[in-house]
Amino acid sequence: MVRLSFVIYFCLLITTDSLVALVLSYSKVHSMPTSVEKDYYIWRFLSQPSTTSTEAKKIIKDVYRLNQKLKIAYKKKTGIYPPKPPKKYVPECLPPQKSCITKITSVAKLRWSQRVKAKEAVLRAKDKFAIWHSYKPAMRVYLFTVLPKSIRKKLDYYPSAQEWQEYTKQPRIEKMIKIIQKDKLPKLSLALLLAPSYKNQISENMLMKLGFNALKKGKNRVAGEYFSSAVKKAKHRDDADKALFWAWMATKDQRFLSRLSRSYDVNIYTLAARDFLRLKYPRVHTPKLPPRGVQPTVLTNPIEWAKLKRKIYSGKNDLKALANSYSSAEAVGIYSYILTKASRDKEQYFPMPYRDYLSALTIERQAILYAIARQESKFVPSSISRSFALGMMQIMPFLIDHIAKQKGEKIDYDEIFDPKKALEYANYHLDYLNKWLYHPLFVAYAYNAGIGYTKRLLKRKDIFRGGNRYEPWLSIEKVENAQANEYGKKVLTNYVIYMNLLGKPIRLTDLIYKLDKPRYTDKFR
Repeated sequence: MVRLSFVIYFCLLITTDSLVALVLSYSKVHSMPTSVEKDYYIWRFLSQPSTTSTEAKKIIKDVYRLNQKLKIAYKKKTGIYPPKPPKKYVPECLPPQKSCITKITSVAKLRWSQRVKAKEAVLRAKDKFAIWHSYKPAMRVYLFTVLPKSIRKKLDYYPSAQEWQEYTKQPRIEKMIKIIQKDKLPKLSLALLLAPSYKNQISENMLMKLGFNALKKGKNRVAGEYFSSAVKKAKHRDDADKALFWAWMATKDQRFLSRLSRSYDVNIYTLAARDFLRLKYPRVHTPKLPPRGVQPTVLTNPIEWAKLKRKIYSGKNDLKALANSYSSAEAVGIYSYILTKASRDKEQYFPMPYRDYLSALTIERQAILYAIARQESKFVPSSISRSFALGMMQIMPFLIDHIAKQKGEKIDYDEIFDPKKALEYANYHLDYLNKWLYHPLFVAYAYNAGIGYTKRLLKRKDIFRGGNRYEPWLSIEKVENAQANEYGKKVLTNYVIYMNLLGKPIRLTDLIYKLDKPRYTDKFR
C-alpha cells in the first residue's frame, strides 16, 4: 500500500479488495506548496463529499493552474464556475542558457504617422498596386497586413527573388505569409517558393512549414534554404536536428547528415543519421546503483516530489551532490532525472528500474514500457501532469477507473504512485492497444491521444501510404496533433535504444520503413 505522509487519515473499507479512501482536510491541503501536485489534491478535496461549499471557495484561491477537472469539481460543489487564479511563480525550468542562436538584425521602426498616411494613400489611390509598390519593403509588408482583403487581392503579384528576400527581413513578414496562405493569393503564393534572406525574420516553425511546402512543389534547393535557416533559429537541440535532417533530405548534402550524427541529443533524426552513415548508436547512461532496501518518501509522495523539484530548479543547489543523495536502485529514476538537468540535457540517461517485475515480460513489451515511462515521467513514480495524469506511467483517472473495473479491483488513485502498480495498469492497457496496433510508433500515438484518434489517423488516405520519395518520413511530420506527433517520435526513439540495451539489436530505419505496410503495424487498414 502506498505510504503518504500528508494524508490525514485512511478510511479502510472492509472488502476483499481493501479499498483505500483518501480523506483530506482543508488545513492540510492549504499547507501544501503551490504546485501542480497541490492542484491534484485540491481537486480531490473538492471531489470528496465531506468538503463544504465554503471550504471549496477558500481552497480554490490556492490553485496554481486551473484545469477543466478543477472547474467541474468546483462547480459541482458551489454551483458556480471558479474565478481565474492569479499568476503564481513556480520554478519549472533551469535558469536559461546563453542562446546559441544567431541574432536577427534590427529593423528601423516605422512611425505611426507614416503608417497612417501610407494606408490612407493606398485606400484613396485608383492604382492601389502602384502606390503600394512605391513604398520601401518595410512599409509594403506592414500595409499588406493591415489593408482589407479586397485591396490585398489587387496587390497580388510575383516579386523578384531580391524583393522577396527584402520582405523576409521585415518584422511583420510572418503575418504577411499567413495572409498569403489564408487568402490563397496565386502569385504571392509562388513567392513562397523563393529562397529566404540569410538574415530573415521568419520563425523556425514557419521556416519548416515553408520548407515542406517547397519540397512538395519539387523546389528542393529552396526547401534546403528554408530548412538550413531553421537550423540557425532553433531554440532546442531536437528542433535543430529535425531541420538538419530535412535539409539533408532536400539537398542530399552529406554535410548536413554528418553534423546531425554528431548531435548530443538522442532522437529519431540523430538515430536515422547514424543508420544512413552506418555508424553505431551513441553511448547512453544506464546507471547500475546498489539497492538500499529503503524507498525514499519522495518516490510515492507527490508533495515531496514538488518540494524536490523546487530544489532542482532553484539554481541554488549543487545538482550532482543532490543526485548523489538519491544514489540507489530504488531511486534511480530521480537520480537520473537530476543528473540530466545538471547536464542541461546533454547527458542522455536511460535507466532500467524494476527488473524483477518486468523480466517475465517479452523484450518488446519491456522496451515499450520503458520507452513510455521515460517519456511520460522520466521514471519518477510520484509524477502528476497538469491534466492530472498520474504516476510513472501517467495514467488518467478515468482510465484507472476503467482498468480497475475490468480487473475487478477497488483502487484509490494514489495507489498508482506505486511504480509496480503503475506498470501493472500500463501493461494491462497495452494488452488492449496491441489487439489493434503492433508498431511502437502507433502504440505511442494511441497511448497519448487515444486509440480512436489513432484509428482515424490511420484511415486517412494521405498519410502512411507510401508513394513518395520522402515517405514515410513525411507522414510522421504530417501528424497534426502536435503533442502526439512529438510524443510518438520520442517514444519510438526510446524504444529503439531500450531494445538494444535489452539485448535485441534493432535499427530505427527498419521500423520506419514498415510504417506504410499495415501487415506489420495495425489492424485498422
